[in-house]
Amino acid sequence: MTRQVIPHDVMGTGSERALLLHNWFGDRSSFDPMRDHLNGDAFSYAFLDCRGYGEAIDADGAFTMDEVAGDALAVADHLGWESFSVIGHSMGAKAAQLMLLETPQRIRSIIGISPVPASGFPLEGEMWELFAGAAKNPGNRRAIIDNTTGGLRDDAWLDGMVSRSVGCSSATAFRTYLDSWARVDFHERVKDNPVPVLLLAGANDPALGPEAMRATWIQWYPNAQLEVLPDTGHYAPEESPEAAAAAIERYLGR
Repeated sequence: MTRQVIPHDVMGTGSERALLLHNWFGDRSSFDPMRDHLNGDAFSYAFLDCRGYGEAIDADGAFTMDEVAGDALAVADHLGWESFSVIGHSMGAKAAQLMLLETPQRIRSIIGISPVPASGFPLEGEMWELFAGAAKNPGNRRAIIDNTTGGLRDDAWLDGMVSRSVGCSSATAFRTYLDSWARVDFHERVKDNPVPVLLLAGANDPALGPEAMRATWIQWYPNAQLEVLPDTGHYAPEESPEAAAAAIERYLGR
């Protein structure tokens, strides 16, 4: 793994530590609505930008999940964090699993928010074209976000998500990450891994909702548990920030 200490910031001073990896459509600021509800006295949180996103938008890279994992471990080293939990949203959870495979003794638990499984995500034909074309076409991004929130969000919310997504990511990184999170399958390597796992799935997420969790993560991680967030699609940190934060801290503080 190539490693680089990528842009990040730390919130909190608590002894229980967690590192957060963002989703395909957002940089680390996508967690901002949730941050207001996190307890910095009990926990410490490190929020990272993947290469090609946020403050790392101009960073060169291979733009793979392996690279995200390596960079996240470099940040943990930089912070002096010997062991910690990883919270991954969507594609961020795929990278979290590669961190686990690389350094199992350091990862205390994984919390996946609408998490991409180790098997990737099946996208064929027109669906693949929709996702691949989203790098350069904001309309494709809007269609994906609308679908994965169950068609329940209003125009202003969708437009805001698309605008931020376009502004916070390089088209090259966005497109290249897709191959890595959607098409690479390493589920045989994680089968029967004993790490504690919490899965937060939105009830309105047709892509990576409760059914998908039961068919993938729950099958492979014997110590995984599923919590379904009502009135929530694929973007819990922004759709249900208070509920997501509460579920995370219940689990981290268990």
